[in-house]
Amino acid sequence: MSALLPRIIAALVLAIAAPAAAQTRPPADYANVQLRDPAKEAEAKALMETLRCLVCQGQSIADSDADMAGDMRSLVRQRIAAGDNPAEVREWLIARYGDYVTYDPPMSAVTLPLWLTPIALLAIGIWIARSSFRRRRRRHK
Repeated sequence: MSALLPRIIAALVLAIAAPAAAQTRPPADYANVQLRDPAKEAEAKALMETLRCLVCQGQSIADSDADMAGDMRSLVRQRIAAGDNPAEVREWLIARYGDYVTYDPPMSAVTLPLWLTPIALLAIGIWIARSSFRRRRRRHK
């Protein structure tokens, strides 16, 4: 019986750990490996800083540990290594993933609220502050 107990415990540990191990996958080829050419790596890094992780949403693909961000870093490095310039790679990623992949989406009917909302909120804040100052000035006269 005493020889059977360690085997049972080992089987339980493997059964519990198996699902977690099955969900991991190796990172994409260039996800965490820099390009050999320092100039091309600098271009790739600069581009990665301007692209949003589609999983994390608040981080760039350069800063994110998500598998999707790793795949996108790999794509950026592969295309830069193949001779594409950063603007071409950026346009290709926007075509593939949509405008949301960039931190500065272009002006369009869909993104118009993103551009106008801060301006509208600023105008409302100025109007409220101005009204408040006028009321205070009238009370103190």
